[in-house]
Amino acid sequence: MTATTVLTARALLLDMDGTLVNSDAVVERCWRRWADRHGLDGDEVMKVVHGRQGFASMAVLLPNRPMEQNHADNARMLAEETADMDGVVAVPGAAEFLASLTGLPHALVTSADVALSTARMAAAGLELPDVRVTAESVGASKPDPEGFLKGAAELGIAPEDCVVFEDSGAGISAGRAAGMRVVGVGPRAAFHRPDVLVDDLTRVRVEQTDDASLRLHIG
Repeated sequence: MTATTVLTARALLLDMDGTLVNSDAVVERCWRRWADRHGLDGDEVMKVVHGRQGFASMAVLLPNRPMEQNHADNARMLAEETADMDGVVAVPGAAEFLASLTGLPHALVTSADVALSTARMAAAGLELPDVRVTAESVGASKPDPEGFLKGAAELGIAPEDCVVFEDSGAGISAGRAAGMRVVGVGPRAAFHRPDVLVDDLTRVRVEQTDDASLRLHIG
């Protein structure tokens, strides 16, 4: 991307995995083990799991399995992921990007639960935003827009005045369904037509305008 895109917003809603934190190594390890246990093709499983809560991914991959089994299996998966921080690192530019948002309206909106999101952000050396919407906060997983709508409500900002940062197809769909503009981060996002696409967060600069809006310079 060579040209700079400028977006104006009143709040930013940030996904975690793939957007702020690169946790691909552990996600691959855990989900490929899960695929092996269930006789599924690991490559096909990895096409589904990014961005969704585990039970929602399991429902797609094992459509005939009772949902209570998916929830129980997801609890085990979350514990397994939370115990494995090997290879978890910050997305380039994430620390500087979060520091630039100090005092500005923003929230973390993640499919991880409190324990996993806290552990991964710490492993990546990143500060947790004050406002956080985690798996415990919602009844429906991305691509449902509930999480992003809840984040906007917590900040007191209208959905159309929010910009979402996301890496996955499920997350980008959720942001769109919430009526928000979406900045796609990283290679996965490129397949899902976000409003703007960047390789990482080194390409994003945020400034506050005189009317308390946020101006994003992207590219």
